[in-house]
Amino acid sequence: MIVDLPNTTTAKISKALVRIREDGGAVALGRVLTLIIATEFGNEEEAIEAANDASREHPMRVLVVSTSPTAPSSDEEARVDAQIRVGGDAGASEVIVVTAYGDAALDQESLVTGLLLPDAPVVAWWPGEGPESASESPLGRIAQRRITDAAASASPLDAMHRMCKTYVPGDTDFAWTRLTLWRAQLAAVLDQPPYEPITAVTVNGAADSASTMLLAAWLQMQLEVTVTLEVAEGSPVPTGIHAVVLERASGTITLERNVASIATLTQPDQPVHDISLPRRSLRDCLSEELRRLDPDKLFGNVVRYGVSEITGVEIEKYVKAKIS
Repeated sequence: MIVDLPNTTTAKISKALVRIREDGGAVALGRVLTLIIATEFGNEEEAIEAANDASREHPMRVLVVSTSPTAPSSDEEARVDAQIRVGGDAGASEVIVVTAYGDAALDQESLVTGLLLPDAPVVAWWPGEGPESASESPLGRIAQRRITDAAASASPLDAMHRMCKTYVPGDTDFAWTRLTLWRAQLAAVLDQPPYEPITAVTVNGAADSASTMLLAAWLQMQLEVTVTLEVAEGSPVPTGIHAVVLERASGTITLERNVASIATLTQPDQPVHDISLPRRSLRDCLSEELRRLDPDKLFGNVVRYGVSEITGVEIEKYVKAKIS
């Protein structure tokens, strides 16, 4: 069911929610959190679809705050329109889309404060261009977890470097979440004999991939070896990570993704294996981040310490290769 509320207020939206629960039996008793999605006009549906899918694992109230990507015009009337979606149109959640125009878009915190579930954690997600500092933004200040996506920025590497400078516990980025399958596979490989130390690592990926930079930083921290970053040239997979090469005394281990969802694992004295390694969807990334509402300490260490170690000569070569 979809209920439109043109030219409304937060109080009217709350009353409409109560009326819908009384009339239709939709309840919020099983909601475990409030997810706030900050997006721009016209970009709401993809994020809502991902949230609806994730809500089947994490029942929640979804508040979508939609504003203009430019500064509000003084000539534009201050107005708030809303739409409430429940039942089949909202997965296992309640979706409230709040569209703010003019000066009404200046105070995003007041648009959502009265709609938060009582005594429930708050997660803020920016599926597009994120704020300069997520924790200091109006919506970030009221959230326990703050999710950005460097890949959605005009310059993903710059966005990740901003994250490194402004990080506070509770911040995270989908550039890190997309590494879960890569990290799990690499850890599984190194858990097998002959248990020799790694002497060198090469990470190959797209020039604008923040995930590639984070993977290199994580490997350098965990293995305590110098990691070389390389730009994938002529790769059939033009985005994200292309390959990881681990060197040790007995030979070279290569995990290479030549097609969108399959990676090839090559190890000394073993047959070549094809491994499922797909690029993760928004739904997968969001579901994983909502499984833990405490700060991700490993991610914090990587962005605060690991990236600074990898952003020397190697990252300069990486960026120059992108420019050239």
